[in-house]
Amino acid sequence: MTKTAWVFPGQGSQVTGMGIDLLDIPSAQDKFSQAESILGWSITEISQSDGEQLSRTLYTQPSLYVVETILADLIRERGHQPDLVAGHSLGEYIALYIAGVFEWSAGLQLVKRRAELMDSAAGGMMAALMNFDRDQLEAVIAQTPDVVLANDNSPAQAIISGTTEAVQAVMSQVKSKRAIPLKVSGAFHSPLVAAAAQEFQDVLESVQFQPAVIPVLSNVEPTPSVDAEVLKQRLIKQMTGSVRWREISLQLPANGIGRVVEIGPGNVLTGLIKRTVPDLILENVRTAAELPI
Repeated sequence: MTKTAWVFPGQGSQVTGMGIDLLDIPSAQDKFSQAESILGWSITEISQSDGEQLSRTLYTQPSLYVVETILADLIRERGHQPDLVAGHSLGEYIALYIAGVFEWSAGLQLVKRRAELMDSAAGGMMAALMNFDRDQLEAVIAQTPDVVLANDNSPAQAIISGTTEAVQAVMSQVKSKRAIPLKVSGAFHSPLVAAAAQEFQDVLESVQFQPAVIPVLSNVEPTPSVDAEVLKQRLIKQMTGSVRWREISLQLPANGIGRVVEIGPGNVLTGLIKRTVPDLILENVRTAAELPI
């Protein structure tokens, strides 16, 4: 039997209209209704609004959490279960929910507060580098204050984060096929959001975590764990820490995983995994139409 991992995308994967096709399913309708009472706004309305509003961190993160958890729960209702879970940045919250670490509404409350704090953490910038010289990038970052490797996504893609001056300095010095500034409000996954991370830590500390029923690969520490306190401590470090997705990808075959299902809009994670470990079976469940039988 092929062992399967479920992976969950984060901010940047959102698409206009996501989740609308789920409204015909009663259990999904119920979740959207619960979400509206927790958030104070409608995910389905935001999803159908202009892309700019959906792309605002305040709305993006809760919307992705709700849509992805609904899809994952519908897959579970059909008798499927993962052997391992992981999520990219915001996606880690869906992975923890699926692993039974916290219940659904507690997870949404956490994501809501995380989104509010990150949305208000203005200043700095992030940029993606494609097909770059890794040794050169690491050397330039080491010599440049106020910039870090925020996302190590694949051998060919990395995201840097820091002050505008520092990020632009690295972009100008490192040879890459493309360097693209990201449309985000702040320097996420860097020390520049430490104040927001500190405030969020107090929120996290107040939530009871349960031992995971499925091993979780965390962004800041890509080794499987089911320990509730370990998973919480890793999540506390996540907002300022690097997303080590390339290493998570490498951990999949190392843990006997032969098949990966990306649950959520887009296909960013399966694309990144393919570039890192090309021999895995990769599948996507983006909509109700792609749910397994």
